Amino acid sequence: MKIDVLTIFPEFFEQVFDFGIIRRAKLAGIVEINVHDIREFATDKHKMVDDRPFGGGDGMVMKPEPIFAAIEAVVGTSERDNYPAGTSVVMLSPQGRPFKQAVAKEMADVKHLVLICGRYEGVDERVNDALVTEEISIGDYVLSGGEPAAIVVVDGIVRLQPGALGSDTSAENDSFSDRLLDCPHYTRPAEFRGMKVPEVLLNGNHAEIEKWRAEKALEKTRSIREDLLKGENGEM
Repeated sequence: MKIDVLTIFPEFFEQVFDFGIIRRAKLAGIVEINVHDIREFATDKHKMVDDRPFGGGDGMVMKPEPIFAAIEAVVGTSERDNYPAGTSVVMLSPQGRPFKQAVAKEMADVKHLVLICGRYEGVDERVNDALVTEEISIGDYVLSGGEPAAIVVVDGIVRLQPGALGSDTSAENDSFSDRLLDCPHYTRPAEFRGMKVPEVLLNGNHAEIEKWRAEKALEKTRSIREDLLKGENGEM
């Protein structure tokens, strides 16, 4: 999988992709991650990437020209209908589709993912109209820019790549994979400061262990995120 991140603050990403699972996936050739400075695609002498909004209002808006040029450089064309097969250009935006585990799985199947990090009051809408295949939001709140969201999205989809995790079943058992939160986990010592590991996890009966884990996952979900148990019609 190839991931290109477009940002006006490339320094934001100098180290975040060099740790843990993402680093191992890069070294193994499972994923290629490139960060591009949108300013490098501006053609004026001041490398301007923003301007005042038409119609007035507070703040500045990111200009379309540098972003179009950046997409042409990393994708090969700025004509959305002519993007190579398996290409997805995503605008990270609070107006986008919520980034949930099911969405992460969809995006993990993409061959070439381009993430555009917005800033200021937003991005010229012509970028969305002509270039973007989808808008994605990581939550119902506003950030100063799309950079933190890009890190979340990259982390969420890289770990789903075949071979990225140490176990083939690790991602399948994560929270949200089956609309349930994950069950509690324990490790050695079996007793710590008077707190004991549940006996069922120590008896070696795998059927009982799986049953206990399923019950605890459901119990935890009902207690913390009951909304996950509701269907699309809102019914349990």
